[in-house]
Order: sequence, then structure tokens, then C-alpha cells
Amino acid sequence: MAAMKASTFGAAMAAPRSRAPTAKPATSLLRPLLPVRPLSPFFFSETATKGKAIGFLQTPFRQVDKCCRNLYSRIYSFKLCDLPFGLQIRVGNSVCESSAPKEKNIRSAMETDLNDYTVIKEGEAEILMHKKNQVFFNKAQVNNRDMSIAVLRAFISKCKQEHEAMLSKRARSSGKVVEKKASEIPKEETPTEDGEDNGKSNGEDGVPAQDGPKEAAKTVYEPPRRELKPPRVLEALSASGLRALRYAREVEGIGQVVALDNDPASVEACQRNIKFNGLMSSSKVESHLTDARVHMLSHPKEFDVVDLDPYGAPSIFLDSAVQSVADGGLLMCTATDMAVLCGANGEVCYSKYGSYPLKGKYCHEMALRILLASIESHANRYKRYIVPVLSVQMDFYVRVFVRVYTSASAMKNTPLKLSYVYQCIGCDSFHLQSVGRSLTKNNSVRYQAGVGPVVPQDCTHCGKKYNMGGPIWSAPMHDQEWVTSILNGVKSMRDRYPAYEKICAVLTTISEAKTLLQTLKELPDVPLFVSLHSLSATLKCTSPSAALFRSAVINAKYRVSGSHVNPLGIKTDAPMEIIWDIMRCWVKNHPVKAQSPEHPGSVILSKEPSHQADFARHVGSLSKAQVKKIARFLPNPEKHWGPKIRAGRQITSKHVSLIGHDAVNGHLSCQKEAAAEEEEQQEDIIEGEPDLKRQKKTENIASTS
Repeated sequence: MAAMKASTFGAAMAAPRSRAPTAKPATSLLRPLLPVRPLSPFFFSETATKGKAIGFLQTPFRQVDKCCRNLYSRIYSFKLCDLPFGLQIRVGNSVCESSAPKEKNIRSAMETDLNDYTVIKEGEAEILMHKKNQVFFNKAQVNNRDMSIAVLRAFISKCKQEHEAMLSKRARSSGKVVEKKASEIPKEETPTEDGEDNGKSNGEDGVPAQDGPKEAAKTVYEPPRRELKPPRVLEALSASGLRALRYAREVEGIGQVVALDNDPASVEACQRNIKFNGLMSSSKVESHLTDARVHMLSHPKEFDVVDLDPYGAPSIFLDSAVQSVADGGLLMCTATDMAVLCGANGEVCYSKYGSYPLKGKYCHEMALRILLASIESHANRYKRYIVPVLSVQMDFYVRVFVRVYTSASAMKNTPLKLSYVYQCIGCDSFHLQSVGRSLTKNNSVRYQAGVGPVVPQDCTHCGKKYNMGGPIWSAPMHDQEWVTSILNGVKSMRDRYPAYEKICAVLTTISEAKTLLQTLKELPDVPLFVSLHSLSATLKCTSPSAALFRSAVINAKYRVSGSHVNPLGIKTDAPMEIIWDIMRCWVKNHPVKAQSPEHPGSVILSKEPSHQADFARHVGSLSKAQVKKIARFLPNPEKHWGPKIRAGRQITSKHVSLIGHDAVNGHLSCQKEAAAEEEEQQEDIIEGEPDLKRQKKTENIASTS
């Protein structure tokens, strides 16, 4: 290897990520052997990688070994390929070819392959997508991928901090042990002033101790320093492999990235894209054709990060995913079946996630909490539990980031983190009922069932019945320290996030800065929220502004904040009685038309408010982001920004709502052209069959003669 590094060829391969052209040294090295001419870069479907030069020596393998043994010995470690048309050498950033490889017309074949693909660039990764929708890809998921990269960077930084803290703690504890052991050494065993040890040895091997007692103790009890290994990442459902490639190319300090898929076309596309992104991606990313559930079950606690981003529900992967994550590792999970999670099909949600959803303005946050409760339930079966880091609802899906730990004692706190939800069918008032409770006596903790019910049979506000849903995750679903760290990291690397505006807006809403008197970051300990439009619709009145309503809540000595899920959502720890009293006071100043006496709004307004609301503008009713007019809820960047068609399905006119008229017409025209080409090929085959028969007859006659 020393000779290789000293050579020009080895220097060209030493920095695979360098953008500088490195083909000149290798070309000058090959020029004495045969003429080499450069070509414009194009895609080699099987034998080459984008960003690497290919040199073809038009000579047999043994002659290369014979005439330039030194060159061969240096290049061999870079995986030469003995091809039918010559020797393949990966050397730089351009594509080189021998003067005239006669056995195969390589260039025409490669250009034909390239015409069937579209190059898509996102971040620092580029992929080749086939025009026939063979592998799933959704441009709208750039927000998802950018958010995952930001969290992954924060996770690696956090792991380094935890590792350093653990080493310093061990060093302090080992230092105490060293001092204690040194003080316990008998005086008669200490060496004399002239270095003699009075005939006694210190150690099992009988070697006499020549140093002082403290130095000898240090050599015995000082623990070795363990280096932190780069985290291993598993992408369970890789499809085109874009996410895995972005992890490998953009996240510093990442280790091996394993991309799995159960579809042969997806694995083939992923391997093609790995080669297309160069040597560094090939060394870090590996793709396998296997069932992700089987792979995760056969590799328990081996991956520091597991990423689940399925097409639809992730429920069938959760059981194996929580077993595959290492202790303290990160599990990233996406759910796109929002119709199920938001209450359109409650029985389906219960069968998949073990919780019953409710229809309400807070349904998207409830979807997040149902997913967290389901992950916690699967983890508890293996004496594990989760700690949510970040939970977001973006576009048409929910995405959660949780750390998984193993502890049989900490797992007992799970019933304290889950709650049932009672929602009134008339006024949409909701109340939470904890699944369990804990009793502390002396130094012991006992866990018992929750005390209930927290609501009567009929709603105290409008007299209607309640629907019950859940259980949902009622503990905090964000770690504010993590959110702040992620947001600062995103702002410091703005140019490296294609969806910077979107993810920055979401993180800013979750963790807004402090105002003078009130913190308006999203309250972590308040599950769900109320909607101003829903409250006003129940009373048939005009809606107060968010600033006035927040001021009334703050003046009533309660906390209040916004929600990243809904721009009109208001999180508060004020009870529903205070909320309706504020709305009653608002209606007194803004009268409404009389409604039916049985209407829920009429029943609520028929009662006098027990609390007089103060709508004086409070300084804490607006956050710094609102004062500076920072956008927090951005519109979609383009039309049809949403879910896409499952890979492999034929695109028809009914998919206009998903991809638009232009895309549908383009796909239909491509399908017609492909069908016409297939018909022409079949006609050529049919016309050529008589010629083949005649050729066989002539061959048979010649053989008999």
C-alpha cells in the first residue's frame, strides 16, 4: 500500500469525493500502451459508476500482466474487470475508451439505456428513474428526507456528547478506585529508596515492580478508552435508494447504510443508483433483496438507526423494528394512511394500531399520538420503551422520531403515558382519562389502574353524549432541547437542505422563542388542542382573532400556545369551562341570531359565564416569529403536491387528481409509443421467421452433403 500511495494512480483514487478532474495522471500513464481518447460522460448500466473514469486496454489480460507487471500490481486492489472487450480500470472523473473496441458497440448501447431514464438530483445525491414508473419516487417527500437528515445529524452529535460524558464518568470512578487501591497497599510491599522491592513481586507474572505504588495501580485499574463507532443505518423500504444515498453522502460521521426492499425492480434500481453516485456511495451503501421484517428479526439490536417509510401503514414493520434498534438507538417512522388514522375507518385503525381514532379538528395530532402509542406497545413486549424526540405532521403524512431503550422497571411507566379521549358529539369538548396511575409510599412505587370516569354520562356544556377513543400517547411528543438543537443545525447549514423553508417553518412553530412574559413554544405537556373555527361554528358566531383569544386565556392565568399541525389550533391547560366562558363573553359583545333551543350552541349560551374574560391585548399573545412575520405555515410549492401512484401501476385518466393533466397525458402518450414499438417488433419477428426456417434448411442440407 505504501507504493500505491506514492504512485500517481493511487493519488488519483485517494480522494473519491474530490470534484477536480483526476483522469490526466491515469491517461498519461496509459498513453505509452495505446491511444486513448476521452468521451462525454454517459451511463454504463452494468460495469461503471458515474463520476469515475473508465480506461479500456485493448489487449488480453496476460499481456497486460506480462508487459507492465508493475502497473497491474498497483491497480489490482481497485477491482479490475476482465471484460470481453478489454480491461476496465476506474481512474478519474471522465470517461475514456480505447480507439475502437470492435467486439461490442458499447457507446450506442449505453446511450440507449440513458434515454430510458431521467436523472433526478436532490441534495448531493442523483438517481436514475425509469420512465415507466417501475420504482416508486415522490418529489414531495423531500421535506421528509430533509427533516430526517437534520434529526440524524443531531442524533450523531448527541451520541458523541453522551459518549464523552460516559468516558468522563468512568474516568472519575476509576480514579477513585485507583486512589483507594493505592492506599490499601501494605507498607512492607512498597519499594525501598534504591529501587528494590524486598524480594516481593507486584503482578501475576512475577515481574518485580520498579515504580511507585500509584503508578502500578494506574497500570492495573485504568480502563481502556473505547472509541465511538459510526452509527449503522437501516432503511427498511428503500425503493430507488435516494434516502440511503443522501444519508451516506450528506451526514458526516455516518457508518454503513443498509437499504432493503422486497421488489426486484427496486433493488436493481437501488444498486444502479449506488453505482451512479460514485465510489464513496458504493463503499457506504449496500442494497439487499429481502423481506425487511425477516432481516430486522435476524439482526436484533444491530442498527443504531432504523428508518421506516412505507407506502401506507407501517404497522406490520413495528414489531421487528423495535427489536432491531440498538439500545439508545433512533427509530424513524412514517405513516401515510391518514384517512385511517384520522377516523374515516376507525375499525381499521384499531386493527392496525390498537387505538380508536376520533373525528375532530385535532385528528392529525391524534394520529401522531396513536402512532407513538402503537410503537410503545410493540416495544413493551420486549421490555423496551420509547422516548419521543420529534413528532411532526407535514403535507399528507405523520413522521415520528423516537429513541428506544431497554429497561424492565422504566417500562412500568407506560400506562401513565397513555390516555383515553372522551369527545362530545355536540360541542366537540374533549377530556382525557389516564390509563394508569402511580402511588408512592416511602421509597416504593405502586402502579394501579386509572380512576374514572372523568366525565358524566352527558356533556355538562351541551347535554349531548360522548364518544370514547384511544388509547393515545398523552406524554410529551417532543424533546425541546433536541428541537432547538435541530433547528440551530438546520439554520447553520441552510444551503444543504433543498426544503429548508418548510422544515425551518415546522421546527420554528414547535419551538418558538420566548417573549417578554410568556413562552409560546408548543406546550409539550398538553395533548390535543381546540380550534377557534370549531368553537365559533358551535356557537354560530364570528371568530375572535387568535391574539385576542390567547390574551384572554393568559389573563385568566393559564398557559397557551399554538400548534404546528393547525394554524388556528390553540393548546392550553385551561379547562373547557374556562374556554366556553371566554366564548360566552365574546358573544355578549358580538351577538348572534337565535337558534333552536336544542342546538348545542343555544344550550351553552343559555348559561351565564362563571368567569369574566379579559380581552386586553397581552404582550405574550404573539411570539417573536409572529412579531417578525416569519412564515410558519407555507403553501405547497407546486400543484399536485401530495401522494403519488404506487410503483408498477398503470397510469390512467383517473389519476388526474394526483399528478395532473399534463403528467397523465405524457404517460399515456409514452404508453402508446411503447405499444406501437412492441407491435413493430412483433411484426419484424413474424416476418423474419420464414428466413430463419430457410436458413435452418440450408444448414441441414449442407451438413448432410
